[in-house]
Amino acid sequence: MNQSELKKTYRESHADFHHASHAFLKVAEKTSPHELPPLPYSTDALSEVISENTIIFHYGKHHKTYVDELNKLIANSEFATMTLEQIVRTTAGKADHTSIFNNAAQALNHTFFWHSLQPSGGGEPPPPLKQMMEASFVSVEACKQELAIAATSQFGSGWVWLVQDGKNLRVIKTNDAENPMTQGLHPLLTIDVWEHAYYLDFQNRRKDYVDAVIEKLINWDFAAANIA
Repeated sequence: MNQSELKKTYRESHADFHHASHAFLKVAEKTSPHELPPLPYSTDALSEVISENTIIFHYGKHHKTYVDELNKLIANSEFATMTLEQIVRTTAGKADHTSIFNNAAQALNHTFFWHSLQPSGGGEPPPPLKQMMEASFVSVEACKQELAIAATSQFGSGWVWLVQDGKNLRVIKTNDAENPMTQGLHPLLTIDVWEHAYYLDFQNRRKDYVDAVIEKLINWDFAAANIA
């Protein structure tokens, strides 16, 4: 069974396969005024790894600030009728639009991150994703190790992504607000490694945070739903 057939079979047997992906797209496709989207779970749902206190600050303050600031920056401008994705693609690398890019990309990246996690996550990836992981990394475990190494070694603020590059998967890291879309890559999931994502719970132990996220929270279903 090839990749396309495997993905179709899995979709047919899992009616909610694309639920999380559709919820994300509803946000990504909205135009101004942009809103802080609801979390896909309660603020205490990830407390096995990420405390409710961290979620309240990270989501309710950091994420909200990006959304609010973006709306101020694009009011009555050419960007007011664009979706978040369009704004990110249009302003990437444009020095005169750096603030707009940073806030739009961070609003988008954070929403993507919340959907990349789920309570009681980790475990076995869905068959379509597992097949691609094994083809690209030899094994699921090797893919997880690459994610962990990239996330731990990212210097300063940024993100680590599992991306689709044609028929293959790759692990990449981006600085600050950067998003793989601007590199022609298709993101499947992300891990936030800005300090505000983990410092209240883990202090400087980023590796412990990353390992716990991958083993206990990572949403492989969301990644599989994003396969192009």
